[in-house]
Amino acid sequence: MTAQPGRPDETLFDLPKQDGAKAPTTRKSRRPAPRGPAERLPVARVIVDTPLPHLDRYFDYRVPADMDESAVPGCRVRVRFNNRLLSGFLAERVQTSEFPGRLAYLESVVSPEPVLTPEILGLARAVADRYAGTLSDVLRLAVPPRHARVEKEVGDAPEAGTHIGEAEGAGGTAEIESLGPWADYPEGPSFLHALREGRPARAVWNALPGGDWTAAVAIAARATLAAGRATVIVVPDGRDVASVDTALGLHVGEGRYVALTADLGPAERYRRWLAVLRGRVQVVVGTRAAVFAPVRDLGLVVLWDDGDDVHADPHAPYPHARTVLSMRAHRTGAGALIGGHTRTTDAQSLVESGWARSLTADRRTLRGRAPVVRAAGDDRELARDEAARSARMPSLALRAAREAARTGPVLFQVPRRGYLNTLACAGCREPARCDSCRGPLAVRGSHAMPSCGWCGRVAGQWACPECGLGRMRAVVVGARRTAEELGRAFPSLAVRTSGREEILPRVADSPSLVVATPGAEPVAENGYAAAVLLDGWALLNRMDLRASEETLRRWLNAAALVRPGGTVVVSAEASLPVVQSFVRWDPTGFAERELAERRELGFPPAVSMASVTGSPEHVRELLDQIALPEGTELLGPVPVGGDRSTDADEARPTERALLRVPRARVGALARSLKAAASARSARRDEHLAQVRVDPLHVV
Repeated sequence: MTAQPGRPDETLFDLPKQDGAKAPTTRKSRRPAPRGPAERLPVARVIVDTPLPHLDRYFDYRVPADMDESAVPGCRVRVRFNNRLLSGFLAERVQTSEFPGRLAYLESVVSPEPVLTPEILGLARAVADRYAGTLSDVLRLAVPPRHARVEKEVGDAPEAGTHIGEAEGAGGTAEIESLGPWADYPEGPSFLHALREGRPARAVWNALPGGDWTAAVAIAARATLAAGRATVIVVPDGRDVASVDTALGLHVGEGRYVALTADLGPAERYRRWLAVLRGRVQVVVGTRAAVFAPVRDLGLVVLWDDGDDVHADPHAPYPHARTVLSMRAHRTGAGALIGGHTRTTDAQSLVESGWARSLTADRRTLRGRAPVVRAAGDDRELARDEAARSARMPSLALRAAREAARTGPVLFQVPRRGYLNTLACAGCREPARCDSCRGPLAVRGSHAMPSCGWCGRVAGQWACPECGLGRMRAVVVGARRTAEELGRAFPSLAVRTSGREEILPRVADSPSLVVATPGAEPVAENGYAAAVLLDGWALLNRMDLRASEETLRRWLNAAALVRPGGTVVVSAEASLPVVQSFVRWDPTGFAERELAERRELGFPPAVSMASVTGSPEHVRELLDQIALPEGTELLGPVPVGGDRSTDADEARPTERALLRVPRARVGALARSLKAAASARSARRDEHLAQVRVDPLHVV
């Protein structure tokens, strides 16, 4: 960047003084005074906040002498870029620039706080390269917005090299010897021992049913603190953060950890983030964004329930928390604990590659802690039992619920929220769609008419275009309708619902019915007496590569809330492999078989894929510009549907192409995609095709 030469101020020369005249005055020009560069390391390399791929590099600026002390690596700055004033981060200061010509000066230092640490900068660069994104996009996810008032609050960081564990005596002898829930796992004691010694122990953990997984995580963090190292814990949502927060208070101690969630508000969240940055705490628990928490001397990363969709960031470049934490642990020599009640194929691939070890309980311990799982079919039992038909569940599930409701709460898991979410013709079973926009029809309440889910129009005179019949039937029944049906089948029991609109945190240990959607199940004080998992076919029949894996995850998470020896009834065909794995409580065996099948068919995570999605012309233009690395296979492009529109016109067409490569070549593929996007960006072409490396869903 070139700078305009500074110009001296202009003054009025002295004039002859006349009677009554005032002394000569001096008028300053509005032009800036000449600026001199800093004597030491006068060149600043800046990451300019711009989303354009071809500008994803450092830009050199000159550091003025008056900013020498405040312009520290990692601070926020403002620079003049293409006649615009943009924000950025000062990455480093060097003695000379590689670019010829006169450099422009930094406009200002927004704050001397070094918010971008060298470790996070290196991680962000690696994540951007891994996902074919830009460094500025990743830094938006890694560094929260600044709050000047919070930065000025009194409080200095401890001296460098002083760890919380050393300063406050963490990990006394009696405290360290307590294994807690880890005593139930054959490899648990050795895992904690490695963490206390500061060794990079890495494990994929199948947690036993029950709620003590939070205590196990807290004890692992305490063992890491005993080695003077930090821990980053990432969980799916705020409820899990609150549970881990409670466990950390018991096992680590108040004031030695922080929780980072979006609902804290910008100021409080930034205050806690600064406490981590300044080294006041070494244990962090939070949701997805906590993967970039700037802890000092990272010793352990923890990811709970890695199969949950919320761990995939919806913002470019769409990184997944599992991948980011794995990269961070590998780069820093830290341990890793990827856990859950189930096991994903991605986690299993880490075990089979040798990067992590399997951490599971023996079958005897598992049988003593797990509930009894039974599978029940749908149609035949519903046809024989009138009461079961009124409650829309097999008679086996109805009997189990009635018996269990005498001693405690009973959980009913329903795949969909709402009332009657999907309708079809009662005769030919053709999906019912709006006559105007072809959107799906649904019923929103017990006294509502069928209406379109896209344009909202009421379909009072609907008739099937295939057979002409004017009657509809429910294909997918939501949680609210299920609660109504259960209220009629169990008139003496209270029925409560938990879903996106209102999530119940806990329920009392008293006879009641709880209807919840997956992920919104409240915790019962002493565990549920029984659980009924309805409409298993609605989960298994989804057009998704991960349908079976995701279904097993949802079932196991719900069944883990049932007390030992309780009953779990799943409404699904008993002969299906995923149902058999659920009945045996064998997520590891299922993940092994699923990964082996995907390896034979060439599907993730056995291979890596990238998707290019957008309008047909933009997808094809980008594909034409990609220099595909050796071994890349192109699948498509194929139509994937269109944008929803309230107009009667057809939706805008959308296509998607998949690029498949061996896992060892994913870096080369990401570089090729980035180069093609940069070429279009440099020519000022509209870049409307969305690029995702390792997309979460592959239909």
